[in-house]
Amino acid sequence: MKTLLALCSVLLLTGRCSAQTPQKCQTPRLLSGSMSLSTQDGQVWAVAKYIYDALGQRIRLWETGHVQNKSLYVDLLFLFKKGVVYTIDDRNQTCQKNPLSDQFHPFHIPHNASLQSQVILGGSSSRKEGLLVNTWKGDVPEIGGKYLATVTEFGCFPVSMLYYSARTGWIATTYFNAVKGIGDPEQLNPPPFCPAAETEDQKLDFFSAFF
Repeated sequence: MKTLLALCSVLLLTGRCSAQTPQKCQTPRLLSGSMSLSTQDGQVWAVAKYIYDALGQRIRLWETGHVQNKSLYVDLLFLFKKGVVYTIDDRNQTCQKNPLSDQFHPFHIPHNASLQSQVILGGSSSRKEGLLVNTWKGDVPEIGGKYLATVTEFGCFPVSMLYYSARTGWIATTYFNAVKGIGDPEQLNPPPFCPAAETEDQKLDFFSAFF
């Protein structure tokens, strides 16, 4: 018994011993960070800074990348409670306003997800060399989709998401440099020149606006 306890103590120090089965978790409700995103066919890749407000159901993205070999820069503000997304052009003081076709999906592990694995990213020789993460999988039956989501064991910060639907194909997203909180909450409000913009006819969801 003493040998087993000693072994578990060593494993705890190296991040290999989990005291309990990984639990479904909720990401911090206010979050800032960066993300990269790419599509299966390689036609689209982008890197974006984001701020995320699960309480107000708002997301702001500042995106740079390439779509079909063309460079892009996009500033997007999603207001899910109001059902609109703004494409913001600060330089020209203009906005495009489109209705949102989907609902807010918080960064959390859904209740119907199942645990795929718990692993250490990076090294496992000592505590500071690696990151303990949990990977969950599940289906999105309303659209025939599926996902593989990885979050940190401690804090439930998003690490990566692999998502598939018949419309989008496979989309790979990686999250990094995340911190709790939002530095400037005003960035989650439309600029003064945006609310007067006429609403376009085309409905967008998160991925179609992002692309």
